[in-house]
Amino acid sequence: MKKKYFLIVVLCLMFFVGCSNKSTDIVSKVDKKISDMDKYTINGLLTISNNDDTYGYDVVVSYKEKDNYRVSLINKSNGHEQVILKNNDEVYVITPALNKSFKFQSSWPLNNSQIYILESILNDINNDTEKTIVEDNDKYIITTKVNYPNNVDLIKQKIYVDSNGNIEKIEVVNDSGIVEMVMKFNKIDDSPTFDDDYFKLDSIISNIEVEEKSSETGLIDNVIYPLYVPTGTVLKNEEKVNKENGERIILTFDGEKPFLLVEETINVEKDFSIVPVFGDITFLADSIGVVTDNSLSWISGGIEYYLVSDVMGKTELIEIANSISVIPIMK
Repeated sequence: MKKKYFLIVVLCLMFFVGCSNKSTDIVSKVDKKISDMDKYTINGLLTISNNDDTYGYDVVVSYKEKDNYRVSLINKSNGHEQVILKNNDEVYVITPALNKSFKFQSSWPLNNSQIYILESILNDINNDTEKTIVEDNDKYIITTKVNYPNNVDLIKQKIYVDSNGNIEKIEVVNDSGIVEMVMKFNKIDDSPTFDDDYFKLDSIISNIEVEEKSSETGLIDNVIYPLYVPTGTVLKNEEKVNKENGERIILTFDGEKPFLLVEETINVEKDFSIVPVFGDITFLADSIGVVTDNSLSWISGGIEYYLVSDVMGKTELIEIANSISVIPIMK
């Protein structure tokens, strides 16, 4: 009987050691596959959930060694594109429809988690000593912590990997276990060919076809109010101001957490312009925004928004901004 129990214990230990080795092996495969790439192109679909609405983007990510990144995000609802470009120490967010680019001094994309950047994903895997790995039908789910400083509700990501170490999908969940972001990797090409100027701003500018009038509007037909307002805070004043070629709406909220929301019509620039900005790139439900410690600005549906508060932090400003997005991209 003792020999029988001893045999069972040995078999169990062999099973768990085998599982542990397989888990270690899959992380090593992912690490080697990404680390060995000196360039790649990713084609995928990013979906972002905001309450009952889901927004979708077609995503193309291009990378070349020496810290060159070019990310194209095309809104699946209206076809508008925004491009994030990183070369050397400069970061740009380019909006072709407006013939405009915002220039940052930023350590993006490796300053926090990025669901569509392989190097960032690998950092999250390697930096999490408490990550878990589950095998499922010869595939693996690696669960790690994430670092989204502008959205502290996002706490974990599930990385779906095949037996060869290829990432197929990532789900980012909040503290309630609800999936808020999904990136599906349709294709990863580890030997793409890039033109010499592919990662240069001038190259992108020269190929921009400005969508005249598509994002231009002279009037704000309907004021858009945030669906989320902090408790103890109410709309105190609403003012409409005429400006050259358009209008500006100023909404003043007062109370426990006062803030100012400006909605302004925009015009397509005749000549491509570069606007230096101070802040960080942040993903909103249907746009890319610029966030600082007490302000947030973004463009959506032909309207430029500016949100500022002396008492609220980034997370709550983003929550208000996301509640202003009213047009779902996918259902």
